[in-house]
Amino acid sequence: MDLINNLSLGFGVAFTFQNLAYAFIGCLLGTLIGVLPGIGPVATIAMLLPATYALPPIAALIMLAGIYYGAQYGGSTTAILVNLPGESSSVVTVIDGYQMARKGRAGPALAAAGIGSFFAGCVGTLILASFAAPLTEVAFKFGPAEYFSLMILGLIGAVVLASGSLLKAVGMIVLGLLLGLVGTDVNSGVARYSFDIPELTDGIGFITIAMGVFGYGEIIANLAKTEDKREVFTGKVTGLFPTKEDFRNMIPAILRGTALGSMLGILPGGGALLSAFAAYTIEKKTKLRPGEVPFGQGNIRGVAAPESANNAGSQTSFIPLLTLGIPPNAVMALMVGAMTIHNIQPGPQVMTSNPELFWGLIASMWIGNAMLIILNLPLIGMWIKLLTVPYRWLFPAIILFCAIGVYSTNNNTFDIWMVGAFGVIGYTFIKLGMEPAPLLLGFILGPMMEENLRRALLLSRGDWSVFVTRGLSASLLAAAAVLLIIVLLPSVKSKREEAFVED
Repeated sequence: MDLINNLSLGFGVAFTFQNLAYAFIGCLLGTLIGVLPGIGPVATIAMLLPATYALPPIAALIMLAGIYYGAQYGGSTTAILVNLPGESSSVVTVIDGYQMARKGRAGPALAAAGIGSFFAGCVGTLILASFAAPLTEVAFKFGPAEYFSLMILGLIGAVVLASGSLLKAVGMIVLGLLLGLVGTDVNSGVARYSFDIPELTDGIGFITIAMGVFGYGEIIANLAKTEDKREVFTGKVTGLFPTKEDFRNMIPAILRGTALGSMLGILPGGGALLSAFAAYTIEKKTKLRPGEVPFGQGNIRGVAAPESANNAGSQTSFIPLLTLGIPPNAVMALMVGAMTIHNIQPGPQVMTSNPELFWGLIASMWIGNAMLIILNLPLIGMWIKLLTVPYRWLFPAIILFCAIGVYSTNNNTFDIWMVGAFGVIGYTFIKLGMEPAPLLLGFILGPMMEENLRRALLLSRGDWSVFVTRGLSASLLAAAAVLLIIVLLPSVKSKREEAFVED
């Protein structure tokens, strides 16, 4: 009964004209930028974060959530039409989606992605609404020691689920933690790692790193590609609706993908990315029906399952953020930044101290998912037109937009230079095959870890055993140690590397 009352409160908040308008704007902007090749949800939110400064907190978070799942959806459009994943979790959608487009079946492929995303998004939001309250009750039992141990588990989870080398992932997290320490020490008031640069005494701006590494870095990487590798879709999208046979094939795939994504989305690191890979792998191992197209040649299940999984994963990734205040991935780290900007402390107290915001955001996710499917299927022609805009016009416009956004936060030209520097660093990471998402997690969690570590030691009068004598804290540290040991086993390590490589 409480759930129904809470949801009615949430829909009351979400159904105001202002919040509906911002949900629509978020979905539209997210899809618009998500459609552009090489710019995923992280870069999209990083670029549009300054636009939410002047908004009320509820409207700002509703808009950012809309941008998130709008960009997730937009990435599939690019993957199917242009053979370029708009973001990382659309990598596997490329394999069968583009083959369907080449055979003149882009319509059913885009429809499968849309229907799968809508269903999975609704289920993921229902799970979030159902489990939020019980998990928040558990969160109130957490003290500083438990929060520190939980963050250790989160960072190790991020290392385990990051694609590529484990060593590189660890290096990125450590770099993120170190960057988070730049600025003035809260306890002593002494500047740390500022190198006598006055602008660094307040620390490195969150938006500066996010926009530089993800926004500018991705743009430089795209500009580094030759013209012939920037393929443009010139075909026509006809027969938008899938056939009865398509529905028979894709409905079980959507259900499997949704179930898998809902479970894996909660995991720290790359829930949506891992969900998409795992869903595609399961579909490949599921027996083909008589007359069904083989995988890799345009099988509709190869589009429906990963798109459902990544959308369910993106919704359930809000669970650890809203209940524990811990971001499980880079996008949720950006949401923490947005909440902090609006003086909202992420964590269990959000539900009790600001229920309108909490349940309004959850209710807006259903509305946003409905908006996405209504908005995107009729506008496929417009997205195709957008994909034909030459890179030489598109990317300077994005860079200008980013520069204005960064400057508007502090009215400081130093921030623009910093974004440029981090853009070069982000491009270097891409060239070295280093995934930058763990860096952002380390940067966000670093100051929080330091604060909880100091608070725990202060309460225990400097006794480090507090982390292992408290049951919940010891369990979390043990889970982190087990996870680390398992992933370092040679057999598991080789399987993990294979999971992130798709033929």
